Amino acid sequence: MITRTGRRLALTAVPAVLALAVGVSSPASAEEPEGFQINLEQLNDSGSKGTAMLSLRGKELTVWIKSEGMVPGQPSAQHLHGSTEGHDFHCPDANDDTNRDGILNNTEATVDYGDINISLTVSGDTGADSGLAVDRMPKADAEGKVSYKRTLTVSQDVVDHIKDLHIVQHGIDRNDNDKYDVEGAGKSELDPKLPQEATAPTNCGMVEGAAVGSIPVGGVETGGGPAEDAGTPRALMVGAGGGVLLAAAGSLAIARRRNALVATRTRNGGGAA
Repeated sequence: MITRTGRRLALTAVPAVLALAVGVSSPASAEEPEGFQINLEQLNDSGSKGTAMLSLRGKELTVWIKSEGMVPGQPSAQHLHGSTEGHDFHCPDANDDTNRDGILNNTEATVDYGDINISLTVSGDTGADSGLAVDRMPKADAEGKVSYKRTLTVSQDVVDHIKDLHIVQHGIDRNDNDKYDVEGAGKSELDPKLPQEATAPTNCGMVEGAAVGSIPVGGVETGGGPAEDAGTPRALMVGAGGGVLLAAAGSLAIARRRNALVATRTRNGGGAA
């Protein structure tokens, strides 16, 4: 009689788990955001690194970035580069320094990572024309860390080709004086009114198509604190698949605890609960 009770409890949990699994693929799940993680790796021996997360719900794209090793107190131009027409672009490396001057400038790197698709400004326009709007780009703090979050409306082309895009941040300090100046690397080839240090890429990361379930629960690991400080929701870090597994584990755990309690009471001469 006790064994049958335990079996009934265990079997009761199974339909609940299956119902949750079916719910993930139901029409309501279409409202869940699609998420991606990007690991930002240094360019130009900058020492800069970071992590970015993209959350796409319909045509609403939310971008979180946490990076370190940036030039303290200086603005960091940042963009989504790449193609929405199926072209294959990727992050560059030191071999793309075609003039062999020791600095990978933006023009040299663009051959690899493509033109600007979205300018990741803190306010206002996000088009390619705002690529050098340094007054509307995020500034690194005194420790050279950047924390950024913004939600914007994107085109259907971006939605369809989100995995073909990647993030690039700009700004290096060639002469280690904690500022952008022409003494470090001369004038920018993009705008002679800007130092080369302000426009040269400092890191790059490609959208690899990682599911939200693979994003570390610990947040963006750049030494800048948990991602929630920048508004990163826990739901994005866990993902729909993780939610089903947690719910399933919870249901089975309850059944097991119930079975153990019944068995203990039987051994002690008590009745079933």
